[in-house]
Amino acid sequence: MQLSATPVRTKYWRPGDDYVGIINSVLGEYKDDDVIVLSEKALSVATCRLVDENDVHPGRLAGVLARVWMRVIWGRLLGRLCHLNKRTIRRLKQYPSLYGESHKETVLIYASVWDALLFYSEGGIDVTNVPYTLAALPLTDPARIAEQVRSEILRASRKHVTVMIVDTDKSYSWKGIHVTSRPNAIRGIINLGILAIILGRGLRWKMRATPLTVQGAKLSVEEALTFAEFADKMRGHGAGRTVWDMSKRFNVSYGSVTWEMLDLVPHYPIVLIRAS
Repeated sequence: MQLSATPVRTKYWRPGDDYVGIINSVLGEYKDDDVIVLSEKALSVATCRLVDENDVHPGRLAGVLARVWMRVIWGRLLGRLCHLNKRTIRRLKQYPSLYGESHKETVLIYASVWDALLFYSEGGIDVTNVPYTLAALPLTDPARIAEQVRSEILRASRKHVTVMIVDTDKSYSWKGIHVTSRPNAIRGIINLGILAIILGRGLRWKMRATPLTVQGAKLSVEEALTFAEFADKMRGHGAGRTVWDMSKRFNVSYGSVTWEMLDLVPHYPIVLIRAS
């Protein structure tokens, strides 16, 4: 299968933005069987799925997770076992106390202890490419949103497209087995939490972005993963792959990135894929 992808640049989506209107206004003419891949992060922001971690008061468990689990277990043991690069391991060893504890408490509140054991995007909660001390929560019903977009495109253009919502969190594949640490992936991808990362990265399984829903054509798990990863590579990382990269880009401390700074960065929340 030959795939062509067109990443669509838009403004940075803010809370309350009409994401359906934006999608319709920038894509122009559709073709039947197009696959429109949407970023979950952009949709989470637009639908106000945000929490300010500055308002979260961490407890003892969050303190242990930030000060011991992240710095020692991930920074000195699991990071190497999972083949993380030296820069990431160094950052984990220096995991911040104040913000780190608040973030772990956020994960404990909105996800689970199991998710809090991860070293990034725990339970689908992400702090990259969002301003200040905000964290983007995962969508509660990605299928409903994808179907809403698909139906509106059908109404406006009479084209039968497929709409996917994808998270950059990785799924890991080996001989038809697909696992992830991300809750609510499509059927056929098993959520094993931290074990997925240890297996996938430790054994160097194939890593790809995680599809959360597919509305329209019936895609196999392998096809959905292929489309998701292709779109993710075309989209790029916005203001940065991590909060450290984002802060470094704007030369500010963590928690000081503003909406206006993010407005200056090219964003591609939509990727249009065609197969031939």
